[in-house]
Amino acid sequence: MKVVDTRGLSCPEPVILTKNAADSGEKELEVLVDTNVSKENVTRFLEGSGYKVEVKEDGDSFKLVCRK
Repeated sequence: MKVVDTRGLSCPEPVILTKNAADSGEKELEVLVDTNVSKENVTRFLEGSGYKVEVKEDGDSFKLVCRK
C-alpha cells in the first residue's frame, strides 16, 4: 500500500499528489490529510476514480484508506 502524506499542504496539492499515486496504477492508497477541505476534495477525487474510501480520524488529521 502506497502512503501519500499531504499534511501541511494547501489545495490543490493534496489532490495532485493523490492523482499522481493513483495514475501510477496503485490499487491501494493511504492518504494523510490535515484539513476538512483536503479530506473532502481528495475523497471526491478518489471516489470519482473508482476507489472506495474509508476515512479514519487520526488525532488532528485524517487517514484515507482507499482501495480499488
